[in-house]
Amino acid sequence: MMHKNNLIQIDEFRWEVAKKANMNVPVRMYADSQLVEHIAEENVLQQSINVACLPGIVKASLAMPDAHWGYGFPIGGVAAFDPLEGGVISPGGIGYDINCGVRMIRTALTADKVKALIDKLVNSLYSGIPTGVGSERGVKALSQKELRKVMVSGAQWAVENGWGTREDIRRTEDNGSMQGADPDAVSKRATQRGMPQMGTLGSGNHFIEIDVVDEIYDDKIGDVFGLEVGLIVVQLHCGSRGFGHQICNDYLKVMQDAVKKYQISLPDRQLACAPLESPEGKRYYGAMAAAANFAWCNRQVIQSLALKSFSRVFGSDREGLGWRQIYDVCHNIAKFEKHTYDGVEKTFCVHRKGATRAFAPGRPEVPEVYSSLGQPVLIPGDMGTASFLHLGTQRAMEETWGSTCHGAGRAMGRKAAVRESKGRNIQQEMRDRGVTVRSRGKKTMAEEMPYAYKNIDAVVNVMHEAGITRKIARFKPLGVVKG
Repeated sequence: MMHKNNLIQIDEFRWEVAKKANMNVPVRMYADSQLVEHIAEENVLQQSINVACLPGIVKASLAMPDAHWGYGFPIGGVAAFDPLEGGVISPGGIGYDINCGVRMIRTALTADKVKALIDKLVNSLYSGIPTGVGSERGVKALSQKELRKVMVSGAQWAVENGWGTREDIRRTEDNGSMQGADPDAVSKRATQRGMPQMGTLGSGNHFIEIDVVDEIYDDKIGDVFGLEVGLIVVQLHCGSRGFGHQICNDYLKVMQDAVKKYQISLPDRQLACAPLESPEGKRYYGAMAAAANFAWCNRQVIQSLALKSFSRVFGSDREGLGWRQIYDVCHNIAKFEKHTYDGVEKTFCVHRKGATRAFAPGRPEVPEVYSSLGQPVLIPGDMGTASFLHLGTQRAMEETWGSTCHGAGRAMGRKAAVRESKGRNIQQEMRDRGVTVRSRGKKTMAEEMPYAYKNIDAVVNVMHEAGITRKIARFKPLGVVKG
């Protein structure tokens, strides 16, 4: 385990491990004095150092303030690789749940109106959207032909088939469809797992959440998003389900062979990778993009299912509810992006694992409606505290490849959280906090209890004070559906 003494404090929110031994770049970490203590207790520093040893990595191995131990890369890790300098792509730098992400919808409903019907609403969402491990049939199972279309067009397939509107697409990262998807690079087993899982939430930290706008830090920008204190927003957090998980499994085996084929020296076999320009690297990228598109389509369908639940409870349609998507971001992904480094604009493959893109105003990837503001960044907390809306900044482009944190980050492992919850009624504890929760299993609720996570206010404050993102609004949960 790498000790905190190896960290050099640059300023109040930035820490570094100097380049040494087999490292190709230094490590940079964003944290305050308390968060860095927790990070030092885990294996995050050593994992970040291991990432710094990968071929073709540029500038630094980055860790966000929500960083915690993961497979290969730490969750909350960011790294960019130069394809022209032997840069690699690693499934461990993306994760099993490819394009796990968050979508937020604003409504015109007020907190008082929703609180009066919160139990009915939570039950309607729970019954209307399949949740939990192996959940299936949110909609009719896709045929192989339909799934191949989803792999290529993502959320656009959902809209073309009556699930949502074009306006949703315009307010989704990459318009809900990542280029470069290759259905032929996806295994038969992955296809079989994906066909019945469209429109399902999954398990673990995935959720549907009903939140109230608690605070707005910039009223003028809040108006652009249609946000007012006391209004209700809805958050969806899920990914590519068993489809993406299988793709990751399939290609970890491919990458283990590629490491030997291309004679890549690794400090950790979980960082198995292949050169971006190799056949193995290109096939994995194509399969990963297909999984990303599945995830965007999945969130698009779930949003429509959630709208149906709201309509049943409140007797209003989309227009009557004031239902409008704010944005959709992904957390686990690798993308080819243009960035300026050492004064030269080049294309890099940026890995974001448990990290959110946070592009500055004016970037062509930012939706036109937000172009002058910067990319919206959705940062959910745990089910008992708060979530945030931030905006990306130019400083993020200069320091973090336009990246920031993705949530509170775990402070306690799942097994430890279950042990801690023994003899406690977590559902009642949440109700005492004013939050109605439904979960498919008691174990999931125990794993996801609030004290299993870091202080979300501290995490987002680091990125705000460091100038990587700007705080715009804070949300508090009223009702949660967990997998």
